[in-house]
Parts: sequence; structure tokens; C-alpha cells
Amino acid sequence: MTASPAGVLVVLEGGDGAGKSTQIARLVEHLGAAHPAREVVVTREPGGTPLGARIRELLLHGDHVAPRAEALLFAADRAHHVASLVRPALERGAVVVGDRYVDSSVAYQGAGRALDATEVASISRWATEGLVPHLTVLLDVDPQEGRRRRGGRDDRLEAESAAFHARVREHFLALAAAAPERYLVLDAARPAADLAAEVAGAVDALLGGAGA
Repeated sequence: MTASPAGVLVVLEGGDGAGKSTQIARLVEHLGAAHPAREVVVTREPGGTPLGARIRELLLHGDHVAPRAEALLFAADRAHHVASLVRPALERGAVVVGDRYVDSSVAYQGAGRALDATEVASISRWATEGLVPHLTVLLDVDPQEGRRRRGGRDDRLEAESAAFHARVREHFLALAAAAPERYLVLDAARPAADLAAEVAGAVDALLGGAGA
């Protein structure tokens, strides 16, 4: 099953400190000005629903979680998130802008935790009933630069080793290289305004031009 043609799902991915929040805010501002007739729904994983917020607290700010349990908790959040928030919004014709989705699980739990990335992806496909973004924007950031930007404010995953974050970055890039038709890969070190213009242009193209 794929996304309803009525709505558009845009997901921003990338390592910690890549600037996803900044680019999401700029994209939402652009959509409001250029596509005022479109409903825009902004969400995140984990934590896009009340249940997800509780899972997020366990995953990012709780005690140790075994790698397989971690992968399953992310998938549980995703299953509920898609069923209760994302699909209904797409069916209404909304533009759904998401902070992280399946690729984050494949990169962080698959590559970062050294689990089987194919199995992690399969779990998320089942959880989402195969819902694939129309566009995934990958903000590629060097892990050291990402840590510098965070200024030491790390959650449980952000505090992982440099080697962990290097594996995550490499896998994000590999995912994008395997499906270039739906990825926009951008160097997160570039000026935020330049990145925002490219993201807006790509989303405008999906929506058929300004005012759609």
C-alpha cells in the first residue's frame, strides 16, 4: 500500500544536529505562503502522538534499552503514528511534514546498533503497511559538526560514540543512493536559507507549483 495521491508525505532525515527542525520550520512557513489552500501537518518520530510521546521518553531519556527492544519500540510508535495521524491527514489531502521516519530506524538501529538492517526495514514496512514518503530530504552532516551544533545537549542516542554516528551517516547516504528518485540529499553545512530554497522547490514540484 502506498500513500494516498490526495496528500503528500515529506520527511526530513539526517544525523543529530543536521538542522532538521530549522528546515521544517522554514518549509512550513513557505507552504503557508505559497500553498495557502493546503492543510499542513507537522509531526515527528518518535513522539507524534500522545502514546508516541511516552515511547519517546523511554527511548531517548530513559535507562538502557536492548537494541532489539529499541527497534521494536520505534516500530510500535511508527505503527500507531501512521495509523492514527499520518494516513488520516494524507486522506484529507494534507501535506504531512515529518521529522524522521523509517530511514532513521534502518540507519540508527540497523547500522548504528549493528542489527540486520533488512530486518529492521521489514519491521517498519509491516508497521506502516508500506507507506513510503513522496520525498525524503536527507540533511547530511558530519557527526563531529552535529555534536558541535548540539553543544553537549545529548539524549541517549545522541550520546553514542563517534563510530556509531559515522555508521549512521554512511547508511543514510547508502539508502539515498539506492533510491535517488525520492531523495533530495543536501549538505547540511550550507547556509540554512540556501537549503530551505532547495527544499521548497522540491516540494513545490510535488504539489504542482505555487497555489496548488
